[in-house]
Amino acid sequence: MIELLLPEAESTDLLGQALAQTRPAQAVVHLQGDLGAGKSTLARALLRALGVQGSIRSPTYTLIERYPLADGEAWHLDLYRIGDAGELDFLGLDEASADLWLVEWPERGVGGLPPVDLVVALEIDGYGRRARLQARSVKGEAWLQRLGQMAHLQPFFTP
Repeated sequence: MIELLLPEAESTDLLGQALAQTRPAQAVVHLQGDLGAGKSTLARALLRALGVQGSIRSPTYTLIERYPLADGEAWHLDLYRIGDAGELDFLGLDEASADLWLVEWPERGVGGLPPVDLVVALEIDGYGRRARLQARSVKGEAWLQRLGQMAHLQPFFTP
């Protein structure tokens, strides 16, 4: 597990950039946290760092936004408004179609989502945020190891 203290919005952007720079070819990321904790902000920073141009919208009302990447496609899901995982069937999700899944409120889609590689739990901490990153697969463990070696993230690591 990696824990970071992100004192301002720019540090959340740096985390998104680091996740983009170190990500595996295919990955599923669960973004957890209360409303306003920074899930969409982090997803936006990660997608921007992957080269997504134009507007990056929060999928709060659409439930899913798809973004072309140089090496495939990213899906950003916000499951806050679904009642149970069965509703995911109506979104036409096919695990093989997306190279990167960014899933907000993943607990509402349990049983209908592909296996998770990395969980990023965000919480408000004073004027900033605290991020806890936990691997849930071998791929996620390798991802965390690469993140841990990123020099520009070192000042944000907590003991």
